[in-house]
Amino acid sequence: MSESSSSQTIDVSNQKTAFAQRFRGYFPVVIDVETAGFNAQTDALLEIAASVLALDEASGLFSIDETIHFNVNPFEGANLEPAALAFTGIDPENPLRAAVDEKEALKEIFKLVRKKMKVAGCQRAIIVAHNASFDLGFLNAATTRCGIKRSPFHSFVSFDTTTLSGLALGQTVLAKACAAANIEFNGNEAHSALYDTEKTAELFCHIVNKWQALGGWPLADEAESEESCASESAETGSSKKASNA
Repeated sequence: MSESSSSQTIDVSNQKTAFAQRFRGYFPVVIDVETAGFNAQTDALLEIAASVLALDEASGLFSIDETIHFNVNPFEGANLEPAALAFTGIDPENPLRAAVDEKEALKEIFKLVRKKMKVAGCQRAIIVAHNASFDLGFLNAATTRCGIKRSPFHSFVSFDTTTLSGLALGQTVLAKACAAANIEFNGNEAHSALYDTEKTAELFCHIVNKWQALGGWPLADEAESEESCASESAETGSSKKASNA
C-alpha cells in the first residue's frame, strides 16, 4: 500500500462519528414484541415497538431519541395460544386496537431505523432486547413472511439486556433490573410492547452510560497504547532522519 493510500484510510477512519465508534459501526435499536405464543414461525405477532437512541457527543451519554409502536393483525393462518393472550391481555379481534398488517409495521420501523442510522453514521442496525433471541426470532420470521428482502438489522447478532443487567446489576428480570437501576417500573403497564421497549431502552442506556462513568469507555489502556505507539513511531522516524543526516 502506498503512503497516500495509507493516509487516506486513516483519514476515513477518523471521520467516523462518536456513535459509530462506540459499537463498531452498529446502530442499536431497542425492540419488544408481544405475541400469541412462543413459536416465531407459527404464532402471531400482535405488537411491536422500537426505540432508537441518541448520543450526546459532549457528555458521551445515550438516551431515547424516538419510539415507534404498532398493534399488528395476526398473519393469515397464525396460531393464537389462549394462554398467551390471557397473559398479555391482548384481544386480537378488538377493533379499537387500530392494528395494521405486519408488512406495514415493519416497513415503517425499518424506514425510521435507516433514517436514524444514516444520521448516526452507522452501517448496520442491531437489535437490543430483553431475552433478545425471542424478539429477534419473531422479527426475522415476520420479515421473511412479508417478503422483505433488505432488513437493516443484523440477522443473528444482538445485545441482550438480560445478560447485560445480570452482569451490571445482578438482576435478569426486567422489572427487577429496572428497580436496581432506579428506573421507575409499573407492573400494571408491563407486557405492552410500547412500555417494555421504552423501559428496556432506559435500562440499556443506564448500563452503557454507567460503564462510561466507571471508566470502561473509551478504554483508557487502549487510548494510552495508541498514544504510546504514535510516540514511538515519531521517535523512530526522528532517529532514522538523524542517522541518515
